[in-house]
Amino acid sequence: MSLILYEHPFAVYCWKTLIALYERDVPFTADLVEADRSALAALWPPASIPVLVDDGIVVAESSIIVERLDRHGYAAPLIPTDPDEALQARLWDRVADGYVTTPVQKIVGDALRPPDAKDPHGVAEGHATLDLAYAMLNRQLNGREHDAWLAGDDFTLADCAAAPALYYADVVHPLDRDAHPALAAYFDRALTRSSVARVIEEARPCRELFPLPWREHES
Repeated sequence: MSLILYEHPFAVYCWKTLIALYERDVPFTADLVEADRSALAALWPPASIPVLVDDGIVVAESSIIVERLDRHGYAAPLIPTDPDEALQARLWDRVADGYVTTPVQKIVGDALRPPDAKDPHGVAEGHATLDLAYAMLNRQLNGREHDAWLAGDDFTLADCAAAPALYYADVVHPLDRDAHPALAAYFDRALTRSSVARVIEEARPCRELFPLPWREHES
């Protein structure tokens, strides 16, 4: 087995993949991707990260990478074997990516734009989408604050996606803990999981890259 992960420790989608790898203690070699992405583009033309090279096979997109690890038996699966439970894990993975990570990227991306290219309407839409996402996630978790994960009783792909998405979302659009207590309890529990805590710590030296004020998360 030879796994090479092209990644950056501050990239939210890389966190999803790293959490999945750390969760199962899968050995791999990390290849840091910085400004020059020409070598990565030769493997995967969009040059987006993460990209996994598995014994010469190029696997792109974070959710697909996790599924590749599952299907090829590198470790216990993070997508349940029961078909209905698997659909739930994939559903909430899509919710985390589409309704949390995407608006976070819109808000952060706008902060990097020059003054004459700002998109205040897009930023407002991003904040509104995060309000919707927090309400959706709180409803999904309501009544299961103490031990369950996002898609059920077990830690799955959905949690690999939700933990990093919420970590960044809570910086740009702070979670109202009184309004969303179930989500707040879930988020606190996720932050203490060893795989999640590890990616947070590894990314700490890169926080100067963030273009908006950084707010420490409540413990």
